[in-house]
This record gives sequence, structure tokens and C-alpha cells, in this order.
Amino acid sequence: MVDKVLLSASLANVKDTVDLAVQKGLGVEVMAFAYPHILDGDWQATVTEYKALLADVPGELTLHGPFMDMVSGSPDPRINAVCMTRYSAAIRIAAELGAKQIVFHANFIGSLHNDFYREGWHERNVQFWPSVADYAHEYGVTLLLENMWEFDPTIIGNLLRDVNHPHLRACFDVGHAHLFSKPEYHWSYWLDVMHPWIDEIHMNNNNGILDEHHGFDWDQGVLNYHDVLAEIRRLCPDADMVLEMDSVDDMRDSLHYFQLGEAAWRSS
Repeated sequence: MVDKVLLSASLANVKDTVDLAVQKGLGVEVMAFAYPHILDGDWQATVTEYKALLADVPGELTLHGPFMDMVSGSPDPRINAVCMTRYSAAIRIAAELGAKQIVFHANFIGSLHNDFYREGWHERNVQFWPSVADYAHEYGVTLLLENMWEFDPTIIGNLLRDVNHPHLRACFDVGHAHLFSKPEYHWSYWLDVMHPWIDEIHMNNNNGILDEHHGFDWDQGVLNYHDVLAEIRRLCPDADMVLEMDSVDDMRDSLHYFQLGEAAWRSS
């Protein structure tokens, strides 16, 4: 079985990332349209530029959506309106680029463990996301909620269960689950809870303290990706596996962990 591997293309490394994806027969997740200065600038010119840049990518294209200061399901309707504006713009851009999935953060404030906050957050987000997912459906795009500060996988899992929309699914970030979860909730527990909704997985290594995006074999890394990938293949064999790493060299050096197609190894 061949793994579905994508490379995360930041503003700083997009050309080198695309070159590696083309060389190895992989997909690309585009980060550019996550940033306010792109969305508030000449974004149409950026879309045109990226269309040309991504034209030869042989694998899937996905998009990371806006995440800075987004608070979906806010008690303040004006904040929700800002989120809706950002998200709807990103959905239209994803469709224009030919990306079938777009990642948004779930935006739970992880330092708040009060029951009343969690219950209110859940109720507000159950109301917030269906209309966004309906809008995404119109454009042929599926939304993926990514765990960031959430300390318990059921925060997102229960939301997806209750919204129950085919265009609202999950992106599981292995590093975030390790860093920000309650100590008793191992990353494998997150995978076990969330796998019914997981369509994409973000992967990198960190030192257990900071959310840094290093390669799998980083000498200070605390995650064993032989174990991680074994569980992913067991529970989520069809999920997109995105190498969300800052360095293109780290992405290249981590590819030996994956079961890739023949084209990848012919180019080695």
C-alpha cells in the first residue's frame, strides 16, 4: 500500500517544496493563504502565481486556511463575522487552486479547563460550523478542523459528531497532541478517538516543550514515527500525511519512513 504524502509549502520555501514534490511524485499543502497580509493584499495575483507554480504537482493539493486570532464560535457576533469572512475567502481560493481540502484550527482556548467554557464553546461551535461547511460544499471543498491547544480529543471529536456534516472533518496534528494534551492522553489515544473523522494528518518532530517543526530523525525529537505511522496505517490508511516541517531538507530526509510509489525511488 502506498502512503498519500504531501509536503507543506511555506512562503519561504514554496519553490523548493514544489520541486521536491514533483521529483518524488507527492502532493503539496499551501500555507500562503493562511496569512492576513496575503488575504488583504493582491491575493488574486498570488492565486495566479500559485496556479502556475503548482501546475506540475502530481499529488493532491490542500490548503492551510487562516488561523491567526481566529475565534470561531465566539460569543461576540462581530468576531464570528470576521471569521466567516476569512474562511469563506479561503474556501473560494482553495476551489480556484483545485484544492479539495482546507485546514482550519478549532480555536479552543486550551488554558481554560472550566466546564462552563467548554460547554459554551461546544454549543456555539455546533451553531457556527454547519453554514461554513454548507458554503464549502458549494465549492467542492471539505473543511478539516485541526487540534492546536485542545487538551482532550473529545473537544473536537464531540463537535464533529454533533455537527455531523460530510464537509466538516478533522486534521490530526501529532506534535500538537503530544505537546498540549493532558499528560494521560497519549497521541495514540487522540488517534483512537478521532480516527472516524480524520482525513489529514500533520507530522513533524519536537523536543516535547516547544511547537517546532523538525524532521522525524531530529536528534532532540521525542516522537517515534515508526510507531506513529504504524498506528496511522492501522486506523487511518487513507488519510493524507502532510510533512509540516520548516526545512525542505527535513522533509526530504523523512521520506524514507513512508511507503512511496516507484517514481519516488527512481528519482532518488
